[in-house]
Amino acid sequence: MTDRIERIRSTLAATLLPTELVVRDDSHQHVGHAGARDGRGHFHVHIVSPAFDGLATLARHRAVYAALGDMMTTDIHAIAIDARTLQETQS
Repeated sequence: MTDRIERIRSTLAATLLPTELVVRDDSHQHVGHAGARDGRGHFHVHIVSPAFDGLATLARHRAVYAALGDMMTTDIHAIAIDARTLQETQS
């Protein structure tokens, strides 16, 4: 799983140029879950990026999904996303 975390991290870093990025594997909380049986994982991403400036939450999530591309069908079963702008973290 650490390879997946690093792949998620490096892909998001290269695409969205975040100032903060934390990727956590939550797969252990979903053992036995029908969707997890295929080997794909459950992850949580906290990301702060200037790429999100002016974007609504849904558009931010779509940007993360787009950045992750094929990983959404090959490595990731579920992903919780906390996507913020730098201004939102300073308030």
